[in-house]
Formats: sequence, structure tokens, C-alpha cells
Amino acid sequence: MQHITASAPGKCILFGEHAVVYGHPAVAVAIDQRINVKIELTKSSTHDWKLDGLIFDPKKHPHIEALKQRLWPTSLNAPPLSINIEGQIPTASGLGSSAALSVAASAALRAARGRWLNNSINSPENWAEGFSSRIDDTDVHSNNQPKDSIREGKLGEKVKFITGSDAVDIDECALLAHAVEAIAQGGRASPMDSSTCSHGHVVVLSDSVEEGIEWQYSRKLITPEGEREWQIHAFKPPTNEVYLVIGNTGIHAPTSKQVEKVALMLKNNPERMKEIETIGIIAKRGIKSLLNGDYESVGRAMSENQLMLQSIGVSSPELESLIQAAAPSSLGAKLTGAGGGGCMVALTRDPKTTSEAIELAGGRTIISSFGARGLTVEEATETPLWISS
Repeated sequence: MQHITASAPGKCILFGEHAVVYGHPAVAVAIDQRINVKIELTKSSTHDWKLDGLIFDPKKHPHIEALKQRLWPTSLNAPPLSINIEGQIPTASGLGSSAALSVAASAALRAARGRWLNNSINSPENWAEGFSSRIDDTDVHSNNQPKDSIREGKLGEKVKFITGSDAVDIDECALLAHAVEAIAQGGRASPMDSSTCSHGHVVVLSDSVEEGIEWQYSRKLITPEGEREWQIHAFKPPTNEVYLVIGNTGIHAPTSKQVEKVALMLKNNPERMKEIETIGIIAKRGIKSLLNGDYESVGRAMSENQLMLQSIGVSSPELESLIQAAAPSSLGAKLTGAGGGGCMVALTRDPKTTSEAIELAGGRTIISSFGARGLTVEEATETPLWISS
């Protein structure tokens, strides 16, 4: 039977938490644990979408509903689909599970739909429909979908049709995932998760273009606080026998509360911005070490970053316990994400010993290689499932 399966990795943040809010770079790395999304036409005679065998509820799944409006609109007579989701990324853990889902679903829907080109060359400038950092005349954030994904005039002429993995574009999937993350998060979302889950390997996010790293694109978002712009860079780290061991405290700590906590601290004590600036300096040093393949220095930068995060009050006793347990067998260890709970990460050459130490301290662990592959179309049989007229 016709079906498409795509997958995307989770992520953890290596450097720069909280400082990235104030213009400093942050670094994320893709992990082995992935989300897989499989889609096929429904066998039901009704027009109901199915999700894991149940009738799809858009209120419970705003990410998928937003993607449906942009890539599979019923107004263009797109047929109902059955979606199955599998994955190894713990939810609500700061490891990018929702972004990985959005990225993989974007790829599956695009492969299933295909894409019209306005000439014979498959390049974003020649897409008759779709979203890209290189296309200015479509708007992924608009609620006026699918109209605002379709180009007009000669730019929208349907000259050539491509389908399957040929129609999938990493930038488009990252852009869509960022847009639907923003919708689900009340208009606020960093592109860190969506870009890392799309590109894989290592992603650097900054308010400016960083020297010595391959720049990919800019991302803009109008938030309730005003317009934000980020510069996204990506690279594949030098090969080395190092691993990430992620320890989950099991404590849920909302990102927004931790960010507000730091903002209040800086408002009351402006001189403490020096600590934020120090995190930025550590992140830049860590990036250079990564590019050079000096993982001992990467580990030291992680541990220094943790001292600063502890200083600004975003660590917790539970995180500290897991970090201290990992330290003897690691190159470096720190919290990953907003802090207050959630997860920590250790860089190690001995993942078994590090994992056992974290679990003895009460954490639940997952082990990953360093810088896993990004978005992948795993299978696409007999595409397309639907062609827009």
C-alpha cells in the first residue's frame, strides 16, 4: 500500500542556554533518538483523519493541524490521511520531541504531495508552491493558507512535477517546523530545535553571523514582544569516539518560568549581565574547540558553562546530583535546556560507566553518538498520494 515514512532526530543544547536570549550564540547537537512519522491514505469511507488509529483531534495536536493547513489543505481536495508516530525521544524533556515530530511530518507530507516547479530546475526560486528562506513572496506564518503558499503569475506556472524525496527540502521542513512551533507556543519559538532536528549534526544559533562556521539562513518571527531575528549555522563535527549521555531528572520545569527568572535577576541586578556575557564567551570558545575536534576542550567548556548556569540560579539540586555523578568518567557535564529540572548531558568516552553513575544517582539515561544525522525520508512508495490541481 502507498505510504511514506520520514524521521528526524532530537537534540540537546551543548552551550549557551539563557545567554542566547541576550544575543550570544547557543550550540545544539542532534542525538540518535528519533521520531518516525508514517502516513498513508485512510481506509475509512469517512473524511476523518486518523492519528495512531484514533480520530485526529486538532486541538490536541496543534503542530499537525498547522502542517495540515499548509501542506495538505482540504480546500484543495486533499484526501484524509492516517498518521502513525513512533519515537524514542522522551516528551516534555527539553530534547526536541515536538520539533522532531513537526520536521518529520513536514517531510512526509511534502514527499506524499510532491511539488510543482515553474521550470525544469528544482530550486526554491523555481517552486510554484512552498516555503523557503530564499522565497520572499510566500508567508509560512500566515493563517491565510493555502493561498499564501502558492506563487502567482509566471512564478506559479506548473511546468514540471517532482515527488517523493526529490520534493523534500531541509530548509522548508525547518521553516515549517519553526512556524508551527510558534503557533503551538503562543507566538514564541526559537528556531534552535526546528533547525537542529532538520539539519542534524551541530547547529549554532546567534543574533549575528558567526565567523568560521557555515551560515545557512536567517529566521524571523514577530513575537508578542516584537520582531526577532536569528542567524542559523550548521556543520558536521570532526569524527571522534565521544558520546553523549543524557540524564533525565524527571522534574518538569517550564522554559518560560526559567527565562523569566533570569530576566528578573538582570532587572534587579544589571551588573550580573557580566555572567551572561561570560556564558557567551564560553560558548564561542566551545565552538572553536568543536571545529578543531578538541573534545577535551569541549568538555571543559561545558563544565565552565555549568558553573555559570549554577551562578545565575537555573540549576537545581537534582541536576547537580546527576552532573556530579557523571563528572569522574566524563570530559564535561552540564544541564541542557532551561534548567530547574529536566535533563543534563555529559560528554564522555566511556558511555557505559557514565550512564551507570547517573542512574545510581537517580537519573534515567539515554546514550547517543555525537552529532547524529538529520531529517531522512526513510521510505516513499508509489508517490504521490495526492497532486494539487
